Amino acid sequence: MTPFRIGFGYDVHQLKEGYDFWLGGIKVEHTKGAVGHSDADVLIHVICDALLGAANMRNIGYHFSDKDPKYKGIDSKILLQEVMKMIREAGYEIGNLDSTICLQLPKLNPQIPAMKSCLAEVMNVAEEAISIKATTSEWLGFVGREEGISAYCTALIYKV
Repeated sequence: MTPFRIGFGYDVHQLKEGYDFWLGGIKVEHTKGAVGHSDADVLIHVICDALLGAANMRNIGYHFSDKDPKYKGIDSKILLQEVMKMIREAGYEIGNLDSTICLQLPKLNPQIPAMKSCLAEVMNVAEEAISIKATTSEWLGFVGREEGISAYCTALIYKV
């Protein structure tokens, strides 16, 4: 087995008025928020899936079922801490993460430094190991119509 492993995560959440908008562990001010069983932090969810996939540990839904009431409304940072514990117990550490958030509005570039700082603290890694990019869909599709948000993440982990 090679000492390096790569994982990929993808997630999507509906956006609706009346919900808080959690993204990358921080609350983003917006007229809409993401809908989900947990706090619906799409960025943390794709990071969890990418890490779990890299370690061959299935996905976030397998470990934290949306059918389980104990995860209703849970802070996704808690899920990420659990995932980090799982991959470290399996002997892995993070090389780097590369993520992209697809959202029409609001513009996210001003919030990216705070997201990186929050995630680095939660995962106990250097901020330099976390790449977060934001893009729009040029007003096309569900993202362009502001009906939802999607995100992608690739993770590199290595055996320690």
